[in-house]
Amino acid sequence: MRGGEVGCVSQVSQLSRLLSRLLIVLFLLFTPMSAFAVNPDEVLADPALEARARALSAELRCMVCQNQSIDDSNADLAKDLRLLVRERIADGDSDEAVLTYIVSRYGEFVLLKPRVSMKTVLLWGAPVLLVLAGGLSLLVFARKRAGKPTGSKLTADEQAKLSELLKK
Repeated sequence: MRGGEVGCVSQVSQLSRLLSRLLIVLFLLFTPMSAFAVNPDEVLADPALEARARALSAELRCMVCQNQSIDDSNADLAKDLRLLVRERIADGDSDEAVLTYIVSRYGEFVLLKPRVSMKTVLLWGAPVLLVLAGGLSLLVFARKRAGKPTGSKLTADEQAKLSELLKK
């Protein structure tokens, strides 16, 4: 190899290292965005209570974002809900009591996984029932229609012509 070729290979390897480092830095910058949702001033001093608060926050929907939990959302309402959850836990409420309180204020929609109740069974079961009812009605309609004649009865003249043709 000549001296010029070695320098060119060296520059290419340095450029590739620089690009790979830049990609790593960008990846590290943009990956933990949801981890910054819970601010340090919101964190409870007791790690066990904080773990409960994080678990409950993961079950509650952000009413602004709607497809994120309040634990992942940066919205002001999500922050207020996180603080409310931590306040209720610090006051000694059980997990179920905290969820019941939040649901009483914001409705069932605030839960990412709604509780099984008559409303949810009806909501998820109605499409299945409608498809079954439609299939059953199509089956009944088709059976009734299959037994009926499709045309009108022959007149006396038509019957006579038909008999004459069949004799030939």
